[in-house]
Amino acid sequence: MDEGDILLSEDQGAVRVLTLNRPKARNCLSMALMQALQTALAEAAETDSVRAVVLAASGPAFSSGHDLKELTARRNDPDRGRGFFEETMQTCAKMMLTIVRLPKPVIAAVNGIATAAGCQLVASCDLAVAATDARFATPGVNIGLFCSTPMVALSRNLSRKATMEMLLLGEMVEAEEALRLGLVNRVVEPDRVVNEAVAFGRKVASKPARTLKIGKEAFYRQLEMPLDEAYRYTAGVMVENMLDAEAEEGIGAFLDKREPQWPR
Repeated sequence: MDEGDILLSEDQGAVRVLTLNRPKARNCLSMALMQALQTALAEAAETDSVRAVVLAASGPAFSSGHDLKELTARRNDPDRGRGFFEETMQTCAKMMLTIVRLPKPVIAAVNGIATAAGCQLVASCDLAVAATDARFATPGVNIGLFCSTPMVALSRNLSRKATMEMLLLGEMVEAEEALRLGLVNRVVEPDRVVNEAVAFGRKVASKPARTLKIGKEAFYRQLEMPLDEAYRYTAGVMVENMLDAEAEEGIGAFLDKREPQWPR
């Protein structure tokens, strides 16, 4: 791809690395970038050779959130920008849901800052690797725009108190604190972030594909259910999973003390 592309794509074995490529704009999520990422995620979902996805970023920032210059420019529209603001938020929500519903694991590789919708993007991923110099924030409260949509992803990853502290104070959270809070899985040196995320992806990609798909879907669905309903739902999922060829082979291999040969 040439340097003008706002989203880069590279396959490293079974892991597809999608790189936000607006470094001069701190990889803020313009409408064009969100649409490009939406398309790329859909393509990854349909590509059998891709077993995991890594989201990375060019330059010193992972993502500073929505493109405020793009949004502000639309205040001159006849409706004061309402139509474009609605389209932007709907596009963003669709993209975040696509990550959650993707039948393959998505891993964030975070260098630099991830703020507002950029922090939401990290929280929406299944796993996250952060550089030691990475920082996270939902600073909208400081500019009169509460981070209500980032709140959705954060509140499903962090405790209520930790989420509210980030939302109400709008202060930067260092990488090690983000690890303690559960926003990221690992913290590594900056020059290792993408490689570590890819290695993470390869480990996950070595697991049986349909089992991963079943498990990821069940994880997010049961989170929204009352406890008794969640047990009923996941019990049904377990039954269907037991009847799948991957479970038959995997359990058989375990009992036979051999390596499983996953069906294609």
